[in-house]
Amino acid sequence: MIPVSNCKLIVALDFDRLAPALRLARKVAPFADMFKVGGQLFTAEGPRAVRALARLGTGIFLDLKFHDIPNTVAGAVQAAATLPGVRLINVHATGGLQMMRAAARALAGRRNHPKLLAVTILTSLDALALRRIGLAGPSGPRVVQLAKLAREAGLDGVVASSREIRAIRRACGQKFLIVVPGIRPRRSGSSRRDDQSRTATPAEAARAGADFIVVGRPITAAPDPAAAARAIALELVLASRN
Repeated sequence: MIPVSNCKLIVALDFDRLAPALRLARKVAPFADMFKVGGQLFTAEGPRAVRALARLGTGIFLDLKFHDIPNTVAGAVQAAATLPGVRLINVHATGGLQMMRAAARALAGRRNHPKLLAVTILTSLDALALRRIGLAGPSGPRVVQLAKLAREAGLDGVVASSREIRAIRRACGQKFLIVVPGIRPRRSGSSRRDDQSRTATPAEAARAGADFIVVGRPITAAPDPAAAARAIALELVLASRN
């Protein structure tokens, strides 16, 4: 049994079918605090994927990144919150203050409702990519600005890279949740960045103050996914002690 770490592991199940996602989930469930169901699996399998994974007893991060007019996003968030086992839901912060407020209102009054997060700037975007969409300048200040907007809207936290954790903590406080994707362990064979630009190791993210890290391919594409997940869980424990 692995001791508890302050930073929790979310395993990203980015599959196009439910069967392999379930097989993988059963292997790594002892080491995961949640499973992430994103656009690929949800588009292929729909709510039944969430229901099936919820039966394993591990929480669900429903990573659908809603981004639309306020009324549409509010309806989507409300529907997502009815699915079993869902503990985290997210929207895009660039949808604006009113959209995020509508999403927060959609959960108000629900008992034990999922936490609502705002995606700040995708970890796949580097400085050049940001310039090409009209966001010139360093990403850090923009991420913090979006995090502060999410807090103003009543959201529970954000999705951001490890580079912005400390600045977000200073701006938004210790209780504001920070979920960090773009995690790449520094083990042999798993240090590729793939399509991520702003990456960190599990220990780096934990020491910086992340509440959750999201790990996909370093676990799901590993020869032994359970061993990979266990190694990351242990790395988080060791990082929390230093």
